[in-house]
Amino acid sequence: MTNPNSASAEPHQDLVISRLIRAPRALVWKAWADPQLLKEWWCPKPWTTEIRAFDMRPGGAFYTFMRGPDGGTSDNPGCFLEVVPKERIVCTSMLLGDWRPATPWMPFTGIFTMADEGDGTRYVATCMHPDKATRDKHEEMGFYEGWGTCIDQLETFAQGLR
Repeated sequence: MTNPNSASAEPHQDLVISRLIRAPRALVWKAWADPQLLKEWWCPKPWTTEIRAFDMRPGGAFYTFMRGPDGGTSDNPGCFLEVVPKERIVCTSMLLGDWRPATPWMPFTGIFTMADEGDGTRYVATCMHPDKATRDKHEEMGFYEGWGTCIDQLETFAQGLR
């Protein structure tokens, strides 16, 4: 049985990106943990992110709303499940703040880990899905390109922080 608290991927259900970010972990964390900073890199530009809720604690609401230049939107309410400062953030679209059940358009749990590696940070984003069909749909929608672009933006943004 797989430990639900581990970040190990189930290849048939999960999508994973592991990258070395050329910025110290403290700055990567800072870019993640401050909603005013998070909105600067969270979605692929020229899309913009509005942070509608950001209560970074287990059970706290995490709600982003993204807008595209063509008028498209992506509404993403969710909930933080686990927060280990400077190491790990787990959030889900399956719950809203205060553990209220949700019916998301894309059901997933995201696990984001950060670890020192050389002068930078090993950043791993794992997106867990309830089944292979949902995973495949998310991949077809451009998961690797979209989330990869966001990680590029996170790196550039964190490099500019002090």
